[in-house]
Amino acid sequence: MSTNVSEVQLSSGSFIDVVKQRRSVRVFDPSWTIGEEELRDILQTATLAPSSSNMQPWRFLVIQDAELKQKLLPIAYNQQQVVDASAVIVVLGDTKSYEKAETIYDAAVAAGYMTEAVKEDFVKRSVGLYSSLPSEVMKGIVQTDGGLVAMQLMLAAKAKGYDTVPMGGYDAARLIEAFGIPSSYVPIMLIALGKAAKEGHPTTRLPLEEVVFWDSIS
Repeated sequence: MSTNVSEVQLSSGSFIDVVKQRRSVRVFDPSWTIGEEELRDILQTATLAPSSSNMQPWRFLVIQDAELKQKLLPIAYNQQQVVDASAVIVVLGDTKSYEKAETIYDAAVAAGYMTEAVKEDFVKRSVGLYSSLPSEVMKGIVQTDGGLVAMQLMLAAKAKGYDTVPMGGYDAARLIEAFGIPSSYVPIMLIALGKAAKEGHPTTRLPLEEVVFWDSIS
């Protein structure tokens, strides 16, 4: 028991350090490259994020090629981190993610998390629900889930010693056209990822008294 407690304490402390040390970095070392295996590890950790009905609507376009980063540069309003970062992750939300419900829940059955009968019920209800939602409602769902996976991706990167910056400043329509993004995918954000050449600025936060309401907002 004491070993488990110690491990939990170490893990908790490490997590807090990662959260506190994460900064939005905009100046990256352009000579630094991140291997595919490490990128896969970061993305795999990110996908442990929660999502509505576990539909996992996130999709990632990983841009590492120098020419493609130059192509992305004007779309991202010429923000230099796009070309200097080791990779730019385009976070997308699939509004037809329910089409993978069978695959998702088959894996849950194989893992012993549910029976075949429960799976069939989950698939029927999930597909029925999400396929009937208005497009704006579905976009809201995948944007929420996309925000969750994006934050987890940035923390996973920081835990490996890398730096990131989430980017909302880009032309979504031009991004979709330039990179052939399917119409069912909603652009959520860009995340530049690499090694900082200049540390991100420390920032302050509002006190809890300004943002937390207990039982009633009044």
